[in-house]
Amino acid sequence: MSNHAVFVMSAYLVALVILGGLLISSLAARNRVRRELAARGLERSREQRAKAS
Repeated sequence: MSNHAVFVMSAYLVALVILGGLLISSLAARNRVRRELAARGLERSREQRAKAS
């Protein structure tokens, strides 16, 4: 690579860290909502989700 290698690789690293953080945050929120729905008795079974699709 040329003289820009440090900049390019650091930009890729920053983007990867940000996307990884967003993924982890989204999965945590999804699990939190599922637990809350289950606690309220509002969760749908797998069969119900399949019919809705």
